[in-house]
Amino acid sequence: MMGSGKTTIGRHLARRLKKTFVDADHEVEVRTGVKIPTIFEIEGEQGFRQREAQVISDLSGGTDLVLATGGGAVVNPDNRRCLASTGLVVYLCVPPEILWERTRHDKGRPLLQVSDPRARIAELYAQRDPLYREIADIVVVGGRQAAGILARQIEKEIRARCAL
Repeated sequence: MMGSGKTTIGRHLARRLKKTFVDADHEVEVRTGVKIPTIFEIEGEQGFRQREAQVISDLSGGTDLVLATGGGAVVNPDNRRCLASTGLVVYLCVPPEILWERTRHDKGRPLLQVSDPRARIAELYAQRDPLYREIADIVVVGGRQAAGILARQIEKEIRARCAL
């Protein structure tokens, strides 16, 4: 979900695991040369989602990689299949009220540029939460914990599941 801390925690986790960190949203911006709000403005959400799916497809087969996807990537069934089949999926589950606190002043989130962004977060959470849970190997409930603490918790669960 947007504002859950995927990028921050992903960076911490990659450092702890000695892996390369890649943020899919950042990669879309690098490939297009523009910020995501501009992509939404020009191509709409559908255009952005196509670009996002290509990035996920390209990167998910990589090794020694921690990949943070955009919050809506999970809506695309191809993305879900790709992620679930090529790696260990961690879902950072953060309650909608905390997501609202974290994102309410962020004008760089196109999906929240609506008359009632708080209701939009609740709607997106209701839509996406079951999809994340469908493919997640590990579900971590986030909220007010420090990113480093959550990264250590995830690292411990990953190491318990596989040899790194």
